[in-house]
Amino acid sequence: MGFKVGIVGIGTVGTEMVRALRERGFPADEIRVMARSERDEEVAGESFHVVEASADAFDGLDFAFFAGTEGAKGASQLYGWEAVKRGAIVIDNGDDFRMDNRVPLVIPEVNGEALKGHQGFVANPNCSTIIALMALGPLHRAFGIRRFVASTYQSVSGTGRAAIDELERQIRQYAAGEALTGQVYPHQIALNVLPHIGGLKDAMPGYTSEEAKMLFESRKILGDPAIRVSATCVRVPVFYGHSEALNVEFARPVTPEQAREVLEAAPGVRVVDELPAGRYPMPIHVAGKDDVLVGRIRADGSAANGLALFVAGDNIRKGAALNAVQIAERLI
Repeated sequence: MGFKVGIVGIGTVGTEMVRALRERGFPADEIRVMARSERDEEVAGESFHVVEASADAFDGLDFAFFAGTEGAKGASQLYGWEAVKRGAIVIDNGDDFRMDNRVPLVIPEVNGEALKGHQGFVANPNCSTIIALMALGPLHRAFGIRRFVASTYQSVSGTGRAAIDELERQIRQYAAGEALTGQVYPHQIALNVLPHIGGLKDAMPGYTSEEAKMLFESRKILGDPAIRVSATCVRVPVFYGHSEALNVEFARPVTPEQAREVLEAAPGVRVVDELPAGRYPMPIHVAGKDDVLVGRIRADGSAANGLALFVAGDNIRKGAALNAVQIAERLI
């Protein structure tokens, strides 16, 4: 059962992929790390000889994980289908092929059946989509979603290592009474929130690409093109963990108690919903963890069959690396 695994990119997501493979006992007898240049590097506590990414570097691999952070372009466009031709199953964390009709877009706990008949190329959804649909997927199966509104609170790790460093530097600068400097974001991120993630989306005037992904990816994953979605995506000064406020309109009546029962039985979901005791999902409780937390489950009287809830999950773990590894496990 030994598989040969390649990982393209050793940034925040690639490092977490190595960690997830090891922690879950993935049956890999080789992990081949690829990047722009050849070198020796420590990744997740292991020493690797990193090889330069090239078409030939994919020879002999069973799985090839493309670990680019959200918005990183190029690697899977250059080498994705070439890796498939050379015998590897590609699992791509980037957004280049998510809406490609040839490519399943998969959250294993939600639509793992979409892997049937794959053509050797599978896409990871966007991190905020994964975290939302871990809760909404089971509820959609039970009650049918007609519409949802998502307001996201997304950590800086979704932008990559440079953004993590920038937030840490700005916190230190603020504490020292110094001027805050930044290059990653157009405004300071410490002590601030930025309602702007991604580029402008011409097909949806006024919306960003991150907000459009929530609409189009959710429809594809849930298999329902009629679902209506409105999202506002906000970057917040948190290192790890995306949180989301979700207001959902269902086709059938649903009570908070019924929703909790469904969510408590959902794999990969943990209900944390005791408002009087101050227990609810927070990013500090999901950093480095596999489960998506769901709480603040309550009726939403502004919509027919309405429900409001709050979710949080680690965007680098379940929102990227872990989901990709779970796809490989499901294929095995």
